[in-house]
Amino acid sequence: MMDKHMLLKLEKTIGYQFCDRELLETALTHRSYYNEHRDEKPRNNERLEFLGDAVLELTASDFLYHMKPVLPEGQMTRLRASMVCETALAFCSRELDLGSYLIMGKGEEATGGRYRDSIVSDAMEALIGAIYLDGGFADAKEFIGRFILNDLEHKKLFYDSKTILQETVQGMGKGAVTYQLLNEVGPDHNKIFTCRAVAMGKELGRGSGRSKKTAEQHAAYQAIMKMKADM
Repeated sequence: MMDKHMLLKLEKTIGYQFCDRELLETALTHRSYYNEHRDEKPRNNERLEFLGDAVLELTASDFLYHMKPVLPEGQMTRLRASMVCETALAFCSRELDLGSYLIMGKGEEATGGRYRDSIVSDAMEALIGAIYLDGGFADAKEFIGRFILNDLEHKKLFYDSKTILQETVQGMGKGAVTYQLLNEVGPDHNKIFTCRAVAMGKELGRGSGRSKKTAEQHAAYQAIMKMKADM
């Protein structure tokens, strides 16, 4: 399975030391691994993901209830959904470089699974579930506060960057934003894409990522940052 030093490195990154490291390994194990290793005891992170999702939703709800005392229920529901959505969790997982620790099948890895939003966001929830089982709700809540609920405005600006940029550009009367692929390099399983955001024939920003979607998000984010700097 995973090298002990890798587990120790991740524990240091997240600031939490597991009593039961098997929980941590399970949280990092994608179901594709056992599709290729049927001789080993089957386990994957899906049950921990289920548990972590519930812990995350409760923690986010508690956070919003106390931090937004005048916000009505409907708005809190929408805000909570944006905070714990797949894109947001994938963004947070990349800050931890969680994808590099995942245990997965060679076939899944060859198709870019280590960097896929759906996989790394599920692993983030599984990690929350593992911390909850190992240390209790307080430790899980502390992890969520530190790595998911911190600096929300900046994170929202990134993972909603395409929507925010479109609304900003339309508000300036400059029409629709389009994205152009400028370059892609690397093997099929590990490509880097570079895109640019364009409006009325003018480049607004450019960015790179391991998928076209991520590259477009980076391009939109850079465009927003440039607009803010020019104001």
